[in-house]
Amino acid sequence: MSATGGNLGLAARGLGAIEPAPDRKKRRASRRRRPRLWRVTIFVLAAIYFIGPQLAAFKFSLVLSSGKYGLGNYGQIVQNSALRDALFTSLEISAITAVVVVVLVLPTVVWIRLRAPKLTLLLEGITILPIVIPPVVLAAGLEQLEGHSPQWLVSLVFNHALTGLTPFYVILALPFSYRAIDTGVRAIDLRTLVDASRSLGSSSFSTLTRVILPNVQTAVLGAVFLTVALCLGEVVIANILLYVTFPVEIIQVGQETGPGVQVAVSILSLLFVFGLLFALSFLAGRKRGATSTRLI
Repeated sequence: MSATGGNLGLAARGLGAIEPAPDRKKRRASRRRRPRLWRVTIFVLAAIYFIGPQLAAFKFSLVLSSGKYGLGNYGQIVQNSALRDALFTSLEISAITAVVVVVLVLPTVVWIRLRAPKLTLLLEGITILPIVIPPVVLAAGLEQLEGHSPQWLVSLVFNHALTGLTPFYVILALPFSYRAIDTGVRAIDLRTLVDASRSLGSSSFSTLTRVILPNVQTAVLGAVFLTVALCLGEVVIANILLYVTFPVEIIQVGQETGPGVQVAVSILSLLFVFGLLFALSFLAGRKRGATSTRLI
């Protein structure tokens, strides 16, 4: 009996030593919430790496021609009407290019995945060519094409930056947009969704816009963001073809007014692009949340 009682006592003490499940969960949750030292270190180093040059550029943009500090460089930007016109032109090109890229790439990726998966490697090789070929080579070829084209083609295509740059910006955006959308399509069960939609009587267009597109919305937005960033930052083709876009106008403003104004314009353009992409992401998130609420 004494041995049995001793064993029972040891078992009771062992059970008493076991921590209750809620306490263990709380401790694990607090451990997850507490950031580790290496994470904080990497975050601080990354912040210094990215924010440090921006702060130095902002300080340089405050230096006036007289050597004093002030906001005069930013005042010259606000009064520059040519810079505003160039910004509107670049925004128009960015919007049209993003729409054309999505309309071209999304149906192509869906068709390749469903009907011809063996052509995936071929399509990936074709879409990567704009990265392999330098933009300056493409710009030189376009300049020769413009110089030897008939007058009706020059009037139809090359007379305005909107028609002269949009088709070529679509080509430049293909490597980034194709891979972003293709990754999103791979992440869903495409064949099951398409078969279910067709069994319910939906057309191909309805399946693409109402079934596939909402499921790859994040990937499509990523492609749109990359396209907009490319259009607002490309300068080689526009400069060689003598089109006045926003980055080309930034260079001209710097040559006419001085480096302080040029740096100020660069900082404002960076903040503008960041705000634009953030606004697009925010609106897409609200739309996705409203869609989920309606479905519930």
